[in-house]
Amino acid sequence: MQFALRPFDASDADWLIAENAAHYARSDGFDDSFGVLVSEIVTDFLSDHDPSREAGWVADDDGTRLGHIFCVQHDAHTAKLRLFFVVPAARGRGVAQGLLDQCLGFARNAGYRGMTLWTHESHKAAGCIYRRNGFSRVDARPAHSFGVDLVEETWTITL
Repeated sequence: MQFALRPFDASDADWLIAENAAHYARSDGFDDSFGVLVSEIVTDFLSDHDPSREAGWVADDDGTRLGHIFCVQHDAHTAKLRLFFVVPAARGRGVAQGLLDQCLGFARNAGYRGMTLWTHESHKAAGCIYRRNGFSRVDARPAHSFGVDLVEETWTITL
């Protein structure tokens, strides 16, 4: 599968929010609060991000969006991976690895020493790609979020 990575911009926002909200409602039973959270993250990024330390990318196949990922500042030395998603039809074709490579490379070039992320244990494929790329799961705890019972995970990597 051919795809290009391009910078995320405001024209991607509505698609990103709707795609995430609909997908996770179907796949995980998440309620509307998940879409609200995604919208807040995207709005905050668009209104106030430092382009030298924070960026987002969209995987694109001739105008068809395949996925997205963001690198934002967690603290002075640590980046935070956010909103990593690949549409189901594009999974297993290298899109996730391409997005993750872009994000990690950007974080290193921006001077971050490490990266952290938050996800859910039910996202097994995500856990596999994180582990394969050198991330370690440093925390896992039960939670009730987005209307369902989950196990929230924190993963980190030294860059």
